[in-house]
Amino acid sequence: MNLLLDPLVQRMLIAGLVVGVAAPIVGTYLVQRRMALLGDGIGHVALAGVAAGWLAGSIAGLAERDALALPGAIIFAIAGAAIIERMRSRGTAAADVVMAILFYGGIALGVLLIGASGGTSTNLLGYLFGSISTASWQDVWVSVILAGVIIAIGIGLRRALFAVTHDQEFASASGLPVNALSMVVAVLAAVTITVAMRVVGVLLVSALMIVPVAIAQLLTHSFNRTMFVAMGIGAALTVVGIAITLYANLQPGALIVVIGVLTYAGVATAASVRRRRRARIMT
Repeated sequence: MNLLLDPLVQRMLIAGLVVGVAAPIVGTYLVQRRMALLGDGIGHVALAGVAAGWLAGSIAGLAERDALALPGAIIFAIAGAAIIERMRSRGTAAADVVMAILFYGGIALGVLLIGASGGTSTNLLGYLFGSISTASWQDVWVSVILAGVIIAIGIGLRRALFAVTHDQEFASASGLPVNALSMVVAVLAAVTITVAMRVVGVLLVSALMIVPVAIAQLLTHSFNRTMFVAMGIGAALTVVGIAITLYANLQPGALIVVIGVLTYAGVATAASVRRRRRARIMT
C-alpha cells in the first residue's frame, strides 16, 4: 500500500491506465478496417519526429534537448497518418507498401536526425521500447489530456466511425463524410501512438492497440461490446504489468505485451475447447 504513495508509482499507474483505456478504442476501428499494422508504420514515423524534436531542442539551445520530442512525435505521426490515409483512399499504392515505406523511412530518418542533433541512437531506445518510469508529471498530464480527447472522439463518434470502417459505400450512400471520418481514424491512431510511446515504446505500441481487441473479439461479437471490453482488458493488462515490474526487474512495456499475448492464447484455447464441447453435444 505504501508503494501507492510513491510519486513514481503514481505516475506509472496513471499513465499506464489512461493509455490502456484509450489505445484499444482506436485499435477496434483498425481491426474492423483490417489495418492492424497501421500503428507500426505511424510509430516509426513518430520516432523520426522524436529525433526532429531533439534536433530542434539542440538548435534552440534548450537545457533539456528532448523537451520538444513529444510535440515532434505528434506532428510527424499525424503527418504520416494523413499521408497513409490519403494514398490509401486514392489507391495510388497498396496500404502495406505505404506502411513498409514509412516503417523503414521513419527509422532511417530518426537515426539521421538524432545524429545531427549531437545524440546517438541510444537516445532513441527509450522511445523504441518505452520508458514509463522516466515520465514526468508533465508527461503524465499531457497523456491524460490526449487520452481524454481520444476517448471523447472515439466513443462519441463511434456510430459514424463504425459505418465508415465497416462499409464505406454504405456510409457514403448515407451521406456521411467518408474521407473526413477516415482521416479522423488515422489521426486518432497517430495521437494514440504518441501517447502510448512512453508506456510500451514504438516497437510495441501496435500491440497495446490490437491485442486487447483480439481478446475481446473472442469474448463478444458486438462492435460496441468489443470496444468497451477491450478498454477494460487494456487497462487491466497495463496495471497488472506495471504492478509486477514494481517487484521484479522487468521492462514494463515488453511485460505488458507478453501478458496480453499469453492472455489471448489462454482465452483462444478456452474458446476452442468450448466450441468442441458444444459440437460433441450437438452430435
